[in-house]
Amino acid sequence: MSMIAVNGTELHHERRGRGEPLLLIQGMTGHSLHWGEPFLRALERDFELVLYDHRGVGRSAAHDAPFSIAELAGDAAALLDALAIERAHVLGISMGGMVAQELALAHPDRVLTLTLGCTYSGGPGARFTDDAVIQALAAAIMSGDADRKIRTGWEYNVSAAHASGEGNFEPFAQSAASYPVALPMIVAQVQAIMAHDTSERLSEIRAPTLVVHGTADQMLVAANGELVASLIPGARLELLDGIGHLFFWEQPERVAQLVAEHAAAARS
Repeated sequence: MSMIAVNGTELHHERRGRGEPLLLIQGMTGHSLHWGEPFLRALERDFELVLYDHRGVGRSAAHDAPFSIAELAGDAAALLDALAIERAHVLGISMGGMVAQELALAHPDRVLTLTLGCTYSGGPGARFTDDAVIQALAAAIMSGDADRKIRTGWEYNVSAAHASGEGNFEPFAQSAASYPVALPMIVAQVQAIMAHDTSERLSEIRAPTLVVHGTADQMLVAANGELVASLIPGARLELLDGIGHLFFWEQPERVAQLVAEHAAAARS
């Protein structure tokens, strides 16, 4: 684990595993611990994982200026440059999937394969988070009660079945409590997400693309995954029945296998 200077800030990053590099791009308020150890252990059997925290999040340096999703994609490209990684497989989830879209569009030569999870393109037909969900999450954040914030986030980010499963919440809560994100950074990320729209450009993506989405996603409904897949030439859509937004917490082995198979198909 170490810090690395990119684009006027410093990003925390970590490399683990063996194989072709796989860049992992987290979502809103997510940091590298939010991938969960079961998923990371499954992935590192096939890849060298490159994990990092977005500017102002997790163990990366504090950041107080506004930014765009495209600028976050610039951070990802600069990180690959700094690590002397010419090309990588890319997996982005939620906001990280938006960053991955911009990365694949701006730097097509850097992306071996693209996996977009539980994400959103913006534009006609895209569906943002329902107001009731946003209000419940905002109320939990503004309450000042850290436990309520984490519990509410958990309940909206996984399926009801997984949320109530014995022993499922504790690892997530531990990860979420490790590096809480400051409210101004949450606002900055929301602003970047609201401005995101790649819908008219996704047809330019040439990287082999896998789109994964849970059918029980309450944060970004599965129609968004269907739309993203329809806009990218040759993209494959994998819908996970009854699974929520953080699908890789609910089915880490299955999702890691999907990513590995996607990479293997591209090689062949």
